[in-house]
Amino acid sequence: MNYILFDSVVRTNLLPLTFTRPVADIRFGILTIREKWENYLNQSTSSLTEEYLSNKFPLVKADENILINGSICPGKGLLEEVKNLKQGQTLVKGDTIIAMCLTADLLESFGDADDDVETIETAYDILQIENTWDIFNLNGAAIQQDFELLTKGRKSAALSKTNRLIGENPIFIEEGAVVEFSILNTQKGPIYIGRDAEVMEGSKVRGPFALCHNATLRMDAKIYGPTTIGPHCKVGGEVNQSVILGFSNKAHDGFLGHSVIGEWCNLGADTNTSNLKNNYEEVKLWSYTDDSFIPTGLQFCGTIMGDHSKCGINTMFNTGSVVGVNANIYGSGYQRNFVPSFSWGGTSGYVDFDLNKAFRIADAVYKRRGLAFDEMEKKVLKEIYNLTHKNRRA
Repeated sequence: MNYILFDSVVRTNLLPLTFTRPVADIRFGILTIREKWENYLNQSTSSLTEEYLSNKFPLVKADENILINGSICPGKGLLEEVKNLKQGQTLVKGDTIIAMCLTADLLESFGDADDDVETIETAYDILQIENTWDIFNLNGAAIQQDFELLTKGRKSAALSKTNRLIGENPIFIEEGAVVEFSILNTQKGPIYIGRDAEVMEGSKVRGPFALCHNATLRMDAKIYGPTTIGPHCKVGGEVNQSVILGFSNKAHDGFLGHSVIGEWCNLGADTNTSNLKNNYEEVKLWSYTDDSFIPTGLQFCGTIMGDHSKCGINTMFNTGSVVGVNANIYGSGYQRNFVPSFSWGGTSGYVDFDLNKAFRIADAVYKRRGLAFDEMEKKVLKEIYNLTHKNRRA
C-alpha cells in the first residue's frame, strides 16, 4: 500500500511553522509526526501539501493509496484501522478525517465533496495538533508515546555514575550520548537522550524530556518538562514546557517558556520570553487564519517562532508572541506581539529583510551543520517572502 500524509484544514492554524514544511514534519514529542507513522508502518511516506513545497516534499502516487491526516499521531489500534481501509472508505473521528483510501484517479479530485464515501468512526481517541500551542501543550503525551515506541525491547546505554537520579520513570540513553554530573528527575515522566547528544555538567532536567540526536544541553541548563529539544540544537539557560524543532540555538542564559521555536533559529544571549500576563488573563495569539489575535484558552503561552528567525542579545518577547519566517529582531524594550516574516528591525520599526542577505545568512548557517542551502531552499523562501508581503504592509 502507498501511504500519503496530507495537510488538513488545520494547516493555516499551524503557521508560521507550516510555511516551510508539511504539517506531518512538525516535531511533536521525540519524533516528527511523519517519523511516527513511518515507524509504525515500517515504510516511507510522501506528502500532499502546498504546491510551492511539493518539489522539496514530492507526492508519490500509486494505483491504490491511503491518505493520512498529517496532524494526527498514530497509535497501535488506530494503525490497524487505517491499514484495514478499503477503496472509498474514510476513517473519521466526529468531523475530523483521519484517513481515506483512494485510487490514483480519485486522488486527482481529492478535497472535492463526495456523498458516496463510506465513513467509519474510529474506536480510539486521537492525539492531534490543531493549533500551534497544542505542540507544547500536548507534548507530554507525545513524548510518552514516542518513548514507548523507540525503547520497546531495547536496552539503554549505561548512564555515568557521576549523575544524580530522582524518580521511578525510565531514562533511556542512546549510543554515543554523553551525560555527566547532572541531575535527572523522572518523577513526572521519562527522559530520552538521543544518539551522540550531550548533557553538559551541572544541568538539571525534569521529565518528560527529549534531547534528540546530536543536540547539546549547555552547562547549568535548567529544563522543566514536558520539553523537546530537536536534533543539532544547542540549548542553555532556563526552558519550561517548550519544543525546539531542530538545528536551532538558545545557547546562553535567558528564559524560554511555553513556546515553539522552528529550525535554523538563534536566540541571542539573555533573550527572554514572557509566558504569563501580569493580570493572569487568557493569552491571545496572532492567527494567520483569522488575520487577527484570537484567544488560546491558555493562561501560559510564550513565543511561536518560524524557521530561520533570529534575535539579538537581551531581546524581550511579550506574552503570546508570533514571529514569522526569516525575521531578524533586535533592540531594547518589548517586541511587537506579531512580527511578520522577513522583517528586519525591532521596537523602533521594521524594514523588509533583503532576500539576498537572507540567503547569504542561511547559506552560512547551513554550512556550519555540513549542509547545503540549495536552489530548492531558495525557491521556498522566495515564495514565503511573496506570500507574507501583506503582513509586512499591515
